[in-house]
Amino acid sequence: MKRSLTLWLAGCFTVLFLGVPFGLRVLRPQEGTLTIDISKGVPKFRVAIADFQTKGADEGTQKLTSVFNTVLFNDIDSAGLFDLVSKSFIPSRQPGTVAELNLPDWTNPPVSADILAFGNIQMEAGQLTVEARLYDLKNANAPSIIGRRYRGEPNELNARSMAHQFADEIVLRLSGGTRGIASTRIAFAHRPGRGNGNKEIYICDYDGYNPHPMRVFNSISLTPRWSPDNTRIAFTTYRQGNPDIDVFSLDTNSLLSFAHYRGLTTTPAWSPDSEKIAFCSSMSGYPEIYVGDSHGLNLKRLTYSVHFGNNSPTWNPKTGGQIAFVSDRSGIAQLYLMDADGSNVSRLIDEGGWVDSPSWSPDGQFISFMWKRKGEGGTYDIYIIEAATRRWIQLTQDQGQNENPSWAPDSKHLVFSSNRSGTYQLYSMLANGKNVKQITSKGENTNPNWSN
Repeated sequence: MKRSLTLWLAGCFTVLFLGVPFGLRVLRPQEGTLTIDISKGVPKFRVAIADFQTKGADEGTQKLTSVFNTVLFNDIDSAGLFDLVSKSFIPSRQPGTVAELNLPDWTNPPVSADILAFGNIQMEAGQLTVEARLYDLKNANAPSIIGRRYRGEPNELNARSMAHQFADEIVLRLSGGTRGIASTRIAFAHRPGRGNGNKEIYICDYDGYNPHPMRVFNSISLTPRWSPDNTRIAFTTYRQGNPDIDVFSLDTNSLLSFAHYRGLTTTPAWSPDSEKIAFCSSMSGYPEIYVGDSHGLNLKRLTYSVHFGNNSPTWNPKTGGQIAFVSDRSGIAQLYLMDADGSNVSRLIDEGGWVDSPSWSPDGQFISFMWKRKGEGGTYDIYIIEAATRRWIQLTQDQGQNENPSWAPDSKHLVFSSNRSGTYQLYSMLANGKNVKQITSKGENTNPNWSN
């Protein structure tokens, strides 16, 4: 089965027009390879994460402490911004309080840390209570950077949530303002197995934990897209037999009104202010890009085609002034850019091959996409192009089909789907292609979209 919605659209519409439309500007990529510097502007601190100590002998608290410790370490490791001290170097004496901190244990080799996270976990009045500290080991006069107390019901979800919160605070303070992503979520299309034709929209934590259906429609649901305020998810649905767009409210756990049109209506994309949705519709005969309000009304048509299709829009989230999209107007699906009113269309990639699923980084600098490059073996890989310079970089290679990239809100991480393990699963990685982690393992999972 073909994985890409663009591939499916191409099977529905015969490409008759092979030339470049009159007035279209074709901009060739500048020479030179794009370099993605994840830690640009961030001091390269050497950070040690001590295991938080359990106060009391309660077995349940000890288990939740172990969960907290594992999640916190993995969160800081996934951030990709720091020189994280290996667990094999961590001293046997680990402090739960400031009084228990022995500075030379952490500043001398082999640890040689600049920063230390430590604390303790206990039960207080039936609540799981975490006391968390972040210390600057090189600042004897004012070492404390963060001191926090978290409280909640004693269960694994809360232990993980507290670790995520502390990890995000660490990233925010040590990076000079970069927002952490440990508390974010990912929406995706999930199918239980090869024999089940239905796909439901699922939501999981950023690390793949706690996958659960947004709502079960017993149909095919694809291309989920978070609204910028994370209160709604727009998605492609076949629940009425035709490819339409629905919008689901996470606040009310119900569908919101969205207009359904004749033909196919797919690939929704929110404007940065959450007031508009761009999408693909064949209501005029061929797939075109339209933009309407959040209910799919007050439409404005942005593209005008002659026997070719346009789909998969993505807004520049920084300015809202541009939309990248996919079009086969040149004879095969390629990546294009236009102003948000449909003017000033230009082609971003001029090297052939099949492009799909563009996603614009939150900082407005880069567009990620899947590309089956001409002469590269017939597989999709993940690429990033710099919108201003047209320079690009390849992030995946020689590991199956890699599809549907989506940016994290920090513009430093991506999630994508890949069949490198045999079935389609979700993977996260840094935007330079490093630190790849498989985050799902059950069923088949595609079309990921990272929350804001």
